[in-house]
Order: sequence, then C-alpha cells, then structure tokens
Amino acid sequence: MSLSRREVVRVSAAALALPFLSRTAFAQAYPSRALKMIVGFAAGSAPDIIARLIGQWLSDQVGQPVVIDNRPGAASNIGTEATVRSPPDGYTFQMTVLTNVFNTTLYKNLNFNFVRDMAHVAGVANAPYVVIVPPSFPATTIPEFIAYAKANPGKINMASGGIGSSSHIFGELFKTMAGIDLQHVPYRGVYMNDLIAGQVQVVINPIPQALELIRSGKIRALAVTTLKRLKSLPDMPTVAEFVPGYEATAWWGLAAPRNTLAEIVDRLNKEINAAVVNPKIRAQLAELDGTPFPGSPADFGKLIVEETAKWGRVVRFAGIQPV
Repeated sequence: MSLSRREVVRVSAAALALPFLSRTAFAQAYPSRALKMIVGFAAGSAPDIIARLIGQWLSDQVGQPVVIDNRPGAASNIGTEATVRSPPDGYTFQMTVLTNVFNTTLYKNLNFNFVRDMAHVAGVANAPYVVIVPPSFPATTIPEFIAYAKANPGKINMASGGIGSSSHIFGELFKTMAGIDLQHVPYRGVYMNDLIAGQVQVVINPIPQALELIRSGKIRALAVTTLKRLKSLPDMPTVAEFVPGYEATAWWGLAAPRNTLAEIVDRLNKEINAAVVNPKIRAQLAELDGTPFPGSPADFGKLIVEETAKWGRVVRFAGIQPV
C-alpha cells in the first residue's frame, strides 16, 4: 500500500514526537517510587545531617520516601562514582560538598569527572569556617597572628582533618595569601583537645564544631572565613578584612548523574529552592551556620566550575598529594 505525501508527513511528524511525548509523560509521572540520596561520608557527619534534612523535605513534597545511602571512603570518591554510574532516571542523586571539587585535582586517576559527569542540580547552603587558636597563643587578631608567624617561620603547627581536607586546603590558601610559613599537622581523628592544650597552635575549623568552645573561652577565634561577618559571631571580623580577597567557604549541594532529564533536574531544583527559603529549614540550617543559596541548575553548575578552578590552583601551588 502506498501512502500519499500528506500521510507520509503526518506519520513522520508523529514518529518524531514520540520521544518528546515519552519524556514529558515520564517527567509528569515522576517520582513513582522511592528516591535514593547518596552521601559520601559517614552517618552523623555534616553532609549526612544536611542530606537527611533535605531528604525529609523532598519526601514530604513529592510523596515518595528518600532513602539516605551512606557510602563513606576515599574522600567521598566511592559515593561519587556510585552516583555517576547510576541510571540517569532521577531516582539516584548525591549530596555534594566542596571535597568533591578538591578531589578533581588531588586524585589523578579517578574513573569519572565530577564537573562533566554530573548534572549539578542545586546549591543548598554555604558552610563558613573560623580561624581558631588556643587561649594561650600570643596573638588575639589576624594581624598579630601574621606578624608572629613571620617572626617565627615554620614554628606554628597548623592542624587539619587530614591531607586534602577543607581545613588543610583553607589553611594553605591562608598561608599563601598572608605570606607566612605554618607547619601542617594532619590528623586522622579529633584535633581539638590538642589545640586547646596548645600542642597545635591554629586550625581553620567548621564553625558548628567550634562555636560552643569559642563561647566558653576554651579556644580563641580570630576571624571567620566568609567575606561578610556572621550573625552568630557579629563582633568577629573576617580574614578578608586583613588579607584582602581571602574567602574559604564550604557548601552543600545536590547533583544527579549526567543526562538526567532536564525536566527532572528542574523539578528537583525547584523543590530544593523552596526548602532553603522555608522558615523551618532556614532555622535548622542556621543552627549549623549554613547560609542558603537558592538558584538555578546553571547557577550551581557555574559555581562548581569556578570552585574547581580556584581550589585546583591552591592544591597545585601547595603541592598537596593525597595519602
């Protein structure tokens, strides 16, 4: 049977429309089952806490459970590779953090590219840090600290949570921009007791883990690492007030495997943006000194590219190698 020209055009148009219709129908039905959020860190860690907070919000909004899947190890690379290798169907995504950006430069033989192999869905919140020293340290301000460090090169021990950790790399940036020489002392466990005792003399630490110790006087805070002063420490200056341009802020975000439908990425982005402006969620983030930063997937993707370039330069300049 032969078809007229008009019938051929109609059939061809219908065939071309099928993929679009199926994609649209899938997105409209999404989600029809439980979602999984991979966290590359242990239960109880800051990324895990944020994941559970956002996961509960998503579950309430979309009417499906959000299962938190903790896959710690290899500085979160195990969890990231699991996410990258998952089907891009919108049912698996990851709580991403600044560590994922560090890893792109630190690790030379990864089986994935964090920038290219992820659909960067949405930012959740920034996580500020603070420069802290023991109460016995002979400096009470950043200018005094820098002057003391220049007078005593290599004699100040800088603790961190390990090679390649945020506290390490934030410290390396501070050393470079302030023009000082600090001796890095990486820890596998808790360093705070040694800091209080004066065995190490400085660390750039997440604020939630230090705030009560600062308020009790067990440690001394010199400055916060954000560009603007914080509500939780309104009288505390920023490092940038004395070292122009210094900014070292961690963050939490959400990413999915590359090629996840744009309609689903936009849906997840919309839900995350709604979460971070919700008064209850904002209050819970504020308890961790998190500052929400809603935006589009393009906004978050741009941040990832910029952060990768910025911290890659720091890692390379400092010659940091993973252990």
